[in-house]
Amino acid sequence: MSNFLEKYRKWVYVFIIILICLNFFAWQEVFYLYQLENLKVEFFSVGQGDSAFIITPQNHQILIDGGPDSTVVNKIAKQMPFWDRSLDLVILSHPEKDHMQGLMEILKRYKIEYIVWSGVKKYTPEYLEWLKILVKQKNNKAKIITAQVGQEIKAGSLMIDILNPKENLFGKEIKEVNDTSVVAKLIYGKNSFLFVGDIGFNIEKQLIMDSRHCEEFAVNDAIQCVSLNSDVLKVAHHGSKYSTSEEFLQAVLPNIAVIEVGKNSYGHPTPEAISRLQNIGAQILRTDQLGDIVFISDGQNLFLSK
Repeated sequence: MSNFLEKYRKWVYVFIIILICLNFFAWQEVFYLYQLENLKVEFFSVGQGDSAFIITPQNHQILIDGGPDSTVVNKIAKQMPFWDRSLDLVILSHPEKDHMQGLMEILKRYKIEYIVWSGVKKYTPEYLEWLKILVKQKNNKAKIITAQVGQEIKAGSLMIDILNPKENLFGKEIKEVNDTSVVAKLIYGKNSFLFVGDIGFNIEKQLIMDSRHCEEFAVNDAIQCVSLNSDVLKVAHHGSKYSTSEEFLQAVLPNIAVIEVGKNSYGHPTPEAISRLQNIGAQILRTDQLGDIVFISDGQNLFLSK
């Protein structure tokens, strides 16, 4: 009996390896079949900071901001197969630690195809580290783009429209860095998400005026205007009282307002911001209360995943 086992042991090992491989590829197929069905937008719970991960039906992977620490690294690892070490697009809304620190940890670990950011200059240790990481990514063939209104990014069936900054800010020092935030509207079929970084009232007014002016000058659809109206609003500046004005909310009219917030000493989200959101009837979802918040869209309907 022992001679029999010894004789065929090699073939038993080969058979086991084949079974493992078949199981691996079957799992891989199931993974991608799931991803191909819908758009997935996940707002990560990263404490007092912003981070959102998008996977398109064509399996494009997009990360907007990375939060204040390395928490996002484990979050991303759970969303992607272990062999995948690249992201299609990374967007940094503005160079503040609560948005960029985790993003830098991602850039140290993953190859990025496109990096979009405001380009604004800010003399902090985090900013200087960010510049060094950008150089390494550029040497690794990443395409680095300075965000500006009017730009469009197409990721399969997902369209991303850049609505702010209004001009190219590369290398410029701006006192109010929050107002340089990249504002991006994601459109997938009939569903839409508006990401506004940490903008305040002034930029909200500018966005409203830009939208109105475009509509006034658009004749016979010769100019394609991007409406602010969106299903989901990523609330600006973690619910600061100096953002999310009534006028802006009337322009956006979100069904759902996501507040990315953690334990903080700023009073975020403020009663003023919460009250304004309640007054327009938006459903308020907070990462400090719910953890990660996941939306699934088939292009017609938007679902809150549990």
